Amino acid sequence: MSDPHRAKSTPPGAPARQSGPGRPKDLGKRAAILDAAKRLFTTQGFAGVSMDQIAADAGVSKLTVYSHFGDKEALFAAAVRAHCDQQLPDSLFEAADAAPLQEGLLQIARAFFAMISGPEALAGHRVMCTPQVVESPMPRLFWEAGPQRLQDSLAVVLQHHVDAGELAIPDVRRAAAEFLCLAKGELHARMIFGCCDGGDVPSSHEVEAQLESAVGLFLHGYRAGARR
Repeated sequence: MSDPHRAKSTPPGAPARQSGPGRPKDLGKRAAILDAAKRLFTTQGFAGVSMDQIAADAGVSKLTVYSHFGDKEALFAAAVRAHCDQQLPDSLFEAADAAPLQEGLLQIARAFFAMISGPEALAGHRVMCTPQVVESPMPRLFWEAGPQRLQDSLAVVLQHHVDAGELAIPDVRRAAAEFLCLAKGELHARMIFGCCDGGDVPSSHEVEAQLESAVGLFLHGYRAGARR
């Protein structure tokens, strides 16, 4: 079955995606396109942004955008991945994996909360909740490129601690999702709705208290030998 959203975002004459070796891509242009895409998708939503706008904002031709990313859906997914990789790179999960269990989980929780509580992330979250976006490909693309990939990376860390006998988790993928939900807590919801006490953002003390509590609750439920 054809995808009407995909058909609209790839106009006639756009270059087809090629497989195999070809002309090397300009990494500087690719980075500029991703930066423009993140900025415009966040402020205007998926349907409200055209490839022409992204090309103009990045200072490249539309053909260059298509050459790098193929279509708007692929560009959106790449922009989400780039943002997540910048905030929570593989090296962070590797360092957390090597650290003592509680400290490693705190490292991940702090980096995750910092990523989702930034102005760009909050604006993007609000855009995702609008009726126009809900009916577009954007939510699924966002989920697969962002939260799902983070959960998968965290599940690998948790599995290592299960194998080491430190955690007793029957389903590490579900536990990874639970951990990230605990890390979000009430503070993230209050930030989304602009309901933080005493300002637009919670204090660092509030954030740290929530994250420490989240890690504590998680370990209370899943630490090997913990009473249940």
